[in-house]
Amino acid sequence: MAKNEPTSSEAGVAAGEHSGDTDTAADTERPSPALPAVLNKKKLQKLQEQYERRGIVYISRIPPHMKPQKLRQLLEPYGQLGRLYLALEDPRLRRKRKEKGANTGKNFTEGWVEFEDKQNAKDAVQLLNGQPMGGKRRSAYFYDLWCLRYLPKFKWDHLTEEINYQKAIKEQRMAVEVSAAKRERDFYLAQVDASKAQAAMLERRRERSGAEATPPAEPSGGTPAEQPQAADKPAKPVVVRRYGQRKPKADPILDDGVPSLSGGLLKQLAGRKRPAHAQS
Repeated sequence: MAKNEPTSSEAGVAAGEHSGDTDTAADTERPSPALPAVLNKKKLQKLQEQYERRGIVYISRIPPHMKPQKLRQLLEPYGQLGRLYLALEDPRLRRKRKEKGANTGKNFTEGWVEFEDKQNAKDAVQLLNGQPMGGKRRSAYFYDLWCLRYLPKFKWDHLTEEINYQKAIKEQRMAVEVSAAKRERDFYLAQVDASKAQAAMLERRRERSGAEATPPAEPSGGTPAEQPQAADKPAKPVVVRRYGQRKPKADPILDDGVPSLSGGLLKQLAGRKRPAHAQS
């Protein structure tokens, strides 16, 4: 074997060292996770200014079948828009409309639009409030009027808080209604069970009283023609319990032979004295 040729053990050590070097190199080449950008005081102040510069416009009436995209398209020429929220109508109204065969699309009742600049929001309200929505003459919203109002000192956070509050109230009301319905159901089932138990108890009493009242059957020596006649006779009612009754009193006017008070006793009770010849 040549002197410059490495042995098997030396080759294994060299291979292990080489593989370890590649692993460490691969570890160093992996990109580290991106850290969130830290906002300095200047950036925070800039964001606060942008937040304070925004203005909210309230729309008290949304025309039927108008979608948020169409509303944004109509308001964008008057300023840069941010967020937009439209409140859906009551589901019961939509259900009634479906039952009558009318349009089954979604309708909105009111909405809020956020302008990036509050001055643009004020200008848009002054220009559009009470005016026709316009657009193309064949549009379904051409003759509808804008119903806008600028909300001073009102931010989008206030709207989300109100929406969450109303949602929590609705969920709580729903939970109360569900619990009331469960109580009514449990009460109804309890009454049904009690009625069944009472009916079964009365049936057992009836069977027990009937078994005690009927005497044991005796073999009759009569003719076969007489036996059906005895079976056809109605059974006598079984007296389970007797209650004591008071005898009715006789009427002194209608009934004869009723004892009555004498006239002298009545006068004495009334306080009148009888004459002397009457006393003798």
